[in-house]
Amino acid sequence: MSETNNTTAPPLRRIFAPVRALFVSDASAGILLIIVAAAAMLAANSPFAYEYKQLFYGELPWTPIPKLYDLHLWINDGLMAIFFFVVGLEVKREVVCGSLADPAARRLPMVAAAAGMLVPAAVYIAVSGGGEYSNGWAIPAATDIAFAMGVLGLLGNRVPASLRLFLLTVAIVDDIGAVLVIAIFYTPTIKMVWLLVSAVVFGLMLAMNRMKVGVLWPYILMSVVLWYCVLNTGVHATIAGVLAALTIPLQRPDGNSMLEKLEHGLAPWSAYLVVPVFGFANAGVALGGMGIEAFTDPLPIAIAAGLVIGKQLGIFSIVYLSDKVGFAPRPANATWMEIWGISILCGIGFTMSLFIGGLAFPQQPLFVEEAKIGILTGSAISAILGFIVLRLTTTHPEAECDDQGNQPSQA
Repeated sequence: MSETNNTTAPPLRRIFAPVRALFVSDASAGILLIIVAAAAMLAANSPFAYEYKQLFYGELPWTPIPKLYDLHLWINDGLMAIFFFVVGLEVKREVVCGSLADPAARRLPMVAAAAGMLVPAAVYIAVSGGGEYSNGWAIPAATDIAFAMGVLGLLGNRVPASLRLFLLTVAIVDDIGAVLVIAIFYTPTIKMVWLLVSAVVFGLMLAMNRMKVGVLWPYILMSVVLWYCVLNTGVHATIAGVLAALTIPLQRPDGNSMLEKLEHGLAPWSAYLVVPVFGFANAGVALGGMGIEAFTDPLPIAIAAGLVIGKQLGIFSIVYLSDKVGFAPRPANATWMEIWGISILCGIGFTMSLFIGGLAFPQQPLFVEEAKIGILTGSAISAILGFIVLRLTTTHPEAECDDQGNQPSQA
């Protein structure tokens, strides 16, 4: 009997390995986003479509902040501030003591992220023709960390660690760029009094940092105050999340980690609650009354082209050029085909792209819906194509694990 079990166990492990991979840390958040996006599309095109729309866009019977009069606004302006706060914590940690701390190590991710934003924007403008669509140029410029890392998680250890780090750092720098784009290009009017008050609150938080205040609650309290002040400036309120995160001390006076502990505590809430709720509220597109032109109009095609063509063209070209001229070497132990596959995955732009899409066309709901179609289409194509390229071209073998998930020794 034991011989039969020993014979059948390895094939069974191989059969269920892909299912097991869905629940490893790298993949689970990305898979959840796929499920959420599908659920939003089903809800928006089901018999409950009216209820789905009313849930997020119906006026609330009471709200403590009149400016946030429906649930959709509370999610996009309030809940997403937590996501941006976590992004800010991650950026600060990486710059101070992580993969972006070494100037030589951050050269390639920084130029790759810059090219990965500029080229998709140029492709978007070229395909859309600008004009009434010109305000959406930044929609295909963002990379979704959770989605892209989720696809890598499905590939096991076939992708070298250097490329995983490259993708992660490019996405982090990409997020910095996206935050700056939102603050600079998607702020129509600024109320100077509230901006001044926001600057004072931010200054007080910086002073707390300099005085080495090692208790967390004053920072959290001041972060909420800063968010409210920024909300009233005209600048998008989520920018307050990034600013507040930059004031969090790296360590307490006793030497214990403060920033990293807070980041690790909030990251699961951001990945498994905040972003999925945002995705469910924003990814639903009612296709019934839109017609075929919703898929063939310049806007969705330009966004999809920016994500699928612009991202891989910009990132792969700059990595190749940087390596050949000696500006920055390509990631270690990575082939050019693998780098191409990673460049394609950078075209997954779910969360930040949806966010920018809502800001780009605030008074044009049809354009927002068409933008969602372009984002979902371009992200899906990038995910599938990137996965196929990496699965077929990588030379790094996928290690098998025993029943406890341990890799066998390479004796």
